[in-house]
Amino acid sequence: MNTRLRVALLFGGRSGEHEVSLRSAASVAAGLAARHDVVPVLIDKQGRWLLQQGSEPRPQGGEPVFLAPVPGEGGRLRRLSDAVELARADLFFPVLHGTYGEDGTVQGLLELAAVPYAGAGVAASAVAMDKEMMKALFERAGLPQVEHRVLRGRDDGAEREALQALGLPLFVKPANLGSSVGISKVKVAQALGPALDLALRFDRKVVLERGLEVREIELSVLGNERAQASLPGEVVPDREFYDYDSKYAADSRTGLLIPAPLDAATTGEAQRLAVAAFQAVDASGYSRVDLFLEKASGRLLVNEINTIPGFTSISMYPKLWAASGLAYPDLLDRIVALALERHAARGRLVTDYGA
Repeated sequence: MNTRLRVALLFGGRSGEHEVSLRSAASVAAGLAARHDVVPVLIDKQGRWLLQQGSEPRPQGGEPVFLAPVPGEGGRLRRLSDAVELARADLFFPVLHGTYGEDGTVQGLLELAAVPYAGAGVAASAVAMDKEMMKALFERAGLPQVEHRVLRGRDDGAEREALQALGLPLFVKPANLGSSVGISKVKVAQALGPALDLALRFDRKVVLERGLEVREIELSVLGNERAQASLPGEVVPDREFYDYDSKYAADSRTGLLIPAPLDAATTGEAQRLAVAAFQAVDASGYSRVDLFLEKASGRLLVNEINTIPGFTSISMYPKLWAASGLAYPDLLDRIVALALERHAARGRLVTDYGA
């Protein structure tokens, strides 16, 4: 797009993925800066919005500001102490991974303020963040998945039933978190209790999934009503499963195979499933869809969708589009254009029945 916009980059957040967001924000800001004016807004771990000077996001510091949930404000960021306008954004770009950012909460505020913003809307963000709800919509859409159970707190009877149904090994995950935070692989029954306790530190709901021997396949999806999927990539973890350290540790030796070594038929089916998962939760803008390729059967299974995927320098989302012919600055420009397109479409909707 040719128009230079003031893009407020929302990053950090009240989440276990705060540090991941800082890394994503640095990459996104650098990619946007050539074509747009970046306005960094750090959301600290206490939830304060801190407007920072310059265009480069910093892990701390800034002037406390707020965005009023009023359409007439036009994206103004006002100083918290006296409501003086300090900046005004044409568009907001949340790079907030996890709770209070990727889960529809910030999207709700941006909807109330009637400002354009990048990525999925309120409902899609909330559903994609909650693995129980996400899996229910995938099931309704007829998408193949790994067998799973959901627990709400510790329950001896439910835990025994899950063990009997899913067998060992199994994975234990917080229902509303990403970046593999709080995930455990349980190989023996005695380890289930500690794994549940760990996951319940992060969420009141826990998802248990059957452990399968799989290849990890990821695809990037881009678009609104007519979304498209990138070439698939494959993650080859440097440890037993793709945990937080495998993703983000400085000494990680996790391999990314781009494109994934798949035959044409499997590649096409992976792209079909990725777009179908995107549509199943009614996503918009951009998302990353993670699939499993079961080694024994060759089946593709939908694992999850991430509506604000990692955007670090080593993240799959931009790398997959680069391999598909869309360079990083062009990708960000396309995401901005999709945000404006979605905002314009919503603005044409009738909200007053008597009008």
